[in-house]
Amino acid sequence: MPEKKPRKSTSKEVLIEYDIPDNRHNFDRIWDLLKEEYTDAKPSLNYSNPLELLVATVLSAQSTDVQINKVTENLFKKYRTAWDYASADIRELEADIYSTGFYKSKAKNIKAAAQLIIKNYGGEVPQTMEELVTLPGVGRKTANIVLARAFGIIEGIAVDTHVKRVSGRLGLTRNSDPVKIEQDLMSLARKEDLDSISMTLIHHGRKVCQARKPRCSICVVKELCPSSIIFIGE
Repeated sequence: MPEKKPRKSTSKEVLIEYDIPDNRHNFDRIWDLLKEEYTDAKPSLNYSNPLELLVATVLSAQSTDVQINKVTENLFKKYRTAWDYASADIRELEADIYSTGFYKSKAKNIKAAAQLIIKNYGGEVPQTMEELVTLPGVGRKTANIVLARAFGIIEGIAVDTHVKRVSGRLGLTRNSDPVKIEQDLMSLARKEDLDSISMTLIHHGRKVCQARKPRCSICVVKELCPSSIIFIGE
């Protein structure tokens, strides 16, 4: 309990003022409840091969999976190989992905990544973390997703904005850097649960622990969440 009740303000401001206590000792109980609640926590991006998953994940930054799936429905018919992306007219590629947001940087990264995939990996998406993160636009989050879902290789936890927000509110990490958050969560979880944890926290963040106004009253882990006292009291 905080010594002093925070002033009424926005959820973001309140969380900044409130020192969320270390809650890692409750991780196993929290995880049991969440995985029971989200038994269908599966990726919602559409893809049929590693290259499509890589492109879709790069495009998904600052966008929704629903929107990305609309774009890739036609995109994947037009660009089928790394050579197609590598040789694409950049303006045309930008137009093809315009509605995903940040289309200029995304097009530039996709084209450059495809060129490196051809140059260094024979046109095939590499299958190691070390190789994937050398590609433009690919960080550990994207690499973890590609490794887990395209190749069945569990290397770590994909930390997006939902995972960052939910794990912080739950008191499972006190870090803001995605790499450090990933390390914190990996220290708590079993290796076989790593990919499931990411998708489960993402679903929980979308449906319940939303950024502006979390729905604490229906949250299955509210009794174990040190942040619920703030939001329920608003």
